[in-house]
Amino acid sequence: MIQDIDKLSKNYIKQGLYLTVALTLITLLVMRVWYLDLLVAAIISACFVLIMSMTIGLIWHRTAKRTPESLPTFFTAVSGFRLLLALVVMFVYYLIDKESMLSFFVVFMAFYIVSLAHHTIFFARVSNRS
Repeated sequence: MIQDIDKLSKNYIKQGLYLTVALTLITLLVMRVWYLDLLVAAIISACFVLIMSMTIGLIWHRTAKRTPESLPTFFTAVSGFRLLLALVVMFVYYLIDKESMLSFFVVFMAFYIVSLAHHTIFFARVSNRS
């Protein structure tokens, strides 16, 4: 089981990286086709998703190894923390650049929803497996 936790943690981080790269490439393609200025939004969103994926993967790894009975609490805490951090990021961006807030919001929400779906599907499969 411990080897599974190590492997699953690495897979979660790797999948998060792949999804982030794919979304960033899609955003760059949209920028190119419709001549939109979404580069800052794509960079901030990609950094947010990468940091969250790595952090969640590493904390889940530690929690699953040390105290697996507290995993339900971990999942609840992660959901709340991710939402609050996303709100903080959007608020700070709003304070800095109000004019392009709508385009930032659309890009950021696309990244956020995909990362949330990845998190949900991945850990639902892990929970059903054990």
